[in-house]
Amino acid sequence: MRTSDAPAPPAPPTPRAPARSAVTAAAALLGAASALLLALVAAEWRPLLDLDGGISRTTHRWAVAEDGLTQAARILTDWVWDPWTMRLLCAVTVVLLLRRPAARWTAGWLVVAVALATAVQQGLKAALGRERPEYPDPVDTAHYAAFPSGHAMTATVVLGLLLWLLHRHGVERVLWRTALVVAVISVAGVGLTRVWLGVHWPTDVLGGWLFGALTVVAAVAVHRRLRPADAGTAPGRSGGTRPPSSSPAPSTSDDPPRRPR
Repeated sequence: MRTSDAPAPPAPPTPRAPARSAVTAAAALLGAASALLLALVAAEWRPLLDLDGGISRTTHRWAVAEDGLTQAARILTDWVWDPWTMRLLCAVTVVLLLRRPAARWTAGWLVVAVALATAVQQGLKAALGRERPEYPDPVDTAHYAAFPSGHAMTATVVLGLLLWLLHRHGVERVLWRTALVVAVISVAGVGLTRVWLGVHWPTDVLGGWLFGALTVVAAVAVHRRLRPADAGTAPGRSGGTRPPSSSPAPSTSDDPPRRPR
């Protein structure tokens, strides 16, 4: 006896909801931490200033005594982890993305995200006008306002977004782990060199890290919202997409299968 068409079984829940919840929670946490630090710096909260001063005076004494490490810090901060080096790395990535028509929207998204991060960074510097550390025997110099650290924020934004793109496109495990280690060392290292050289307070670097991470999370959320199809069709770790299943769909009829004539 042939039955009427049975409703299709419900589709399994997609894993996007937990991912969106994690992004929302990360954005809320980073936003709260960034706002709190910004308020304390703007109010010139004395305990925070004392902490900044104590750490900075100690690292400056070390920088004066350890000339070799100081020279290495100058090279790393001025050439390897400089904001213009990070922007050049971003530009190379944009050129590679533009070669693929399907990735041109992502290329524009990357340019806009990095440009907005730079605008926010410069706007905060101009609004706060925080003075940089000053010493009678400086080991390095820098200009413009101190908060947030442009080196720390730019490295966090560029390397964070590039890491997400690598993960999204499913690169090989070895390449992913190598890129992750290099990014973590670079983001941490550039902040430490800025404090070591006496051109930033520790909270300037912390602010750069926080606002940079917040920018990355917000940019990823925008990409996932505006390009949901791309976010769900990323290739696997082997670099290729999963082929569709070749097994036939289950029958919803109670009739026995027909024999071939």
